Amino acid sequence: MNANAIISQNPLLKGAGLPPFTEIKPEQVVPAFQQLITQLDAELANLETNVQPTWSGLVEPLEKFTERLSWTWGIVNHLMGVKNSSELREAYEAVQPDVVQFFTKLGQSQPLYNAFKALRSSGEWNTLESAQQRIVSAAIRDAELSGVGLEGEAKERFNAIQLELAELSTKFSNHVLDATKAFSLTLTTKAEIDGLPQSLLSLAAQAARAAGEENATAENGPWRITLDFPSYGPFMQHSTRRDLREQLYKAFISRAANGDLDNNPLIERILELRQELAGLLGFRNFAELSLASKMAPNVEAVEALLEELRRVSYDAAVKDLAALKEFALAKGAKEAEDLKHWDISFWAERQREEKFAFTAEELRPYFPLPQVLDGLFGLVNRLFGVTVTPADGQAPLWHEDVRYFQIADETGAPIAYFYLDPYSRPAEKRGGAWMDVCINRGKIVENGVTSIRLPVAYLVCNQTPPIDGQPSLMTFNEVETLFHEFGHGLHHMLTKVDYTGAAGINNVEWDAVELPSQFMENWCYERPTLFGMAKHYQTGEPLPEHYYQKLIAARNYMSGSGMLRQLHFSSVDLELHSRYRPGGNETPSDVRQRIAKTTTVLPPLPEDAFLCAFGHIFGGGYAAGYYSYKWAEVLSADAFAAFEEAGLENEEAIKDTGRRYRDTVLSLGGSKHPMEVFKTFRGREPSTAPLLRHNGLN
Repeated sequence: MNANAIISQNPLLKGAGLPPFTEIKPEQVVPAFQQLITQLDAELANLETNVQPTWSGLVEPLEKFTERLSWTWGIVNHLMGVKNSSELREAYEAVQPDVVQFFTKLGQSQPLYNAFKALRSSGEWNTLESAQQRIVSAAIRDAELSGVGLEGEAKERFNAIQLELAELSTKFSNHVLDATKAFSLTLTTKAEIDGLPQSLLSLAAQAARAAGEENATAENGPWRITLDFPSYGPFMQHSTRRDLREQLYKAFISRAANGDLDNNPLIERILELRQELAGLLGFRNFAELSLASKMAPNVEAVEALLEELRRVSYDAAVKDLAALKEFALAKGAKEAEDLKHWDISFWAERQREEKFAFTAEELRPYFPLPQVLDGLFGLVNRLFGVTVTPADGQAPLWHEDVRYFQIADETGAPIAYFYLDPYSRPAEKRGGAWMDVCINRGKIVENGVTSIRLPVAYLVCNQTPPIDGQPSLMTFNEVETLFHEFGHGLHHMLTKVDYTGAAGINNVEWDAVELPSQFMENWCYERPTLFGMAKHYQTGEPLPEHYYQKLIAARNYMSGSGMLRQLHFSSVDLELHSRYRPGGNETPSDVRQRIAKTTTVLPPLPEDAFLCAFGHIFGGGYAAGYYSYKWAEVLSADAFAAFEEAGLENEEAIKDTGRRYRDTVLSLGGSKHPMEVFKTFRGREPSTAPLLRHNGLN
């Protein structure tokens, strides 16, 4: 068979439709990109020569070929997250520079930039819809932020920085994944597992079997505890062995901070390059560059919000810690006078159990995944009038545990689809939870016939897998996470915008993107929603009323501490990207310790290398943007308050408000500025009052 025939059968070059996951292999990645980038280079040159400053002569052809690249690159990125392997990594690292270079070349195309500007000042401009105008304006802004105005050495330097930053970011994430995987604690005696819940023992025995201890059982061990969150989190909450908690905590906070996997030099280099990049574009610092495309107007506005929330939450967090010490003292704990970091989760969990008389573990049997999905789908039907049904078998999958679903509108017509990959697979899947785009909504014209291409989303979680014949029994926290990611999914899937560049989450300012996801979390506490899904997986009995009352009461337990923690991360991120200068008299770690003085009540340990695993800002897209969670939470709390004001027990009012929310926040995507979208839904600008009220902090 000749080489061309092999390439033409490469599933990564299909370029459209559902990814053929069952056919994709790591060895196809390099040949696919070699061929694709060569083709796209030629098409770009052709477009640059013949470009017309009109919607159909510029935006449509440009979208057509960038979509082919994002389709293929999207699949490879997705597999890096859910099916990581050394072969895939090698292939990814081999093609990443070419992809980055192509995107850079595209972003810096002078002919396309000039055409966009000509379109903006042409007669056609006033005939464009707001979505089209926002797409054009964003293209001009993005070109400017991509260095289109740079020439000669400045441009070469800019491009070299972009390339190096992409490589450093991948390396950073791989180091965190490898460091997380490299550590484990094997427990062999009953004394070492004292206090651990049954669900963790089953998970730890399963991990031990996977590591070669074929006879490991939940009852007799051995038990393997890892730094993967479904293992680490419950261990820190429940292990009575303070020495082991200390060992595990110190391993967790020093991940990727030494040896071959040390991320410290990468952090220094990333910050140095970002500062230089911002300077080349005429910004004083990287934070200004980051905010140029966000909803927050400037660094001062962000700092003002963080400070307003910090003042309220700091005092609450001080009280939280004092109460925790008193509680531990009353229980006769020797460490009560001097609580350490590895004691906090443990005593907080004990205090919560006593205060609200339930454990997170006790609730698991009431939240089997299939039922939680029923509850979630029932809620979106009630609020937005859409119906979710299984569509298993209609799409190729990357793992047998993945499910596929369809969303239909009131008339029963399909409007979107999504994959759900719910369980933790530490050997190949990165931690955390996320929504990603598989296919964007858009207008497709083929042979003169126009049709609408329906959106498809990836929803990925890392919850406890089904073990020993039981379904996946979720903690309430995992339920909230699923609702959160589904909120992102709805934003992508319920869009009514037919221009891909502004459909769903596309072209939505980064600090407004978390609005629909955080909004959904509020419903986990709403009575009809909760009782619609909380039923015992064996008996089918509903969650007892006293548990519901306790969940509501526990909702704001230590919420000051929780908020302060997020503000700590946000402030460190902002400071590192605004005032900090690499090579000065402070290291990034010094900056964090300094900010910790006003944003933590228990200062970090000297060996705490949290920044080395802060993937959001060094391996993801949150650089100088971590504050976005809080910024958007103000919006989402206020949006939920609209339903509270309408009356949560008034079904008609809930339906009306739900439709209005769907027609604004979920439908308009990036076609209007988020402040305009919010005001259309709420009738006014957002207020911080509902957020503070929901957290019990006002």
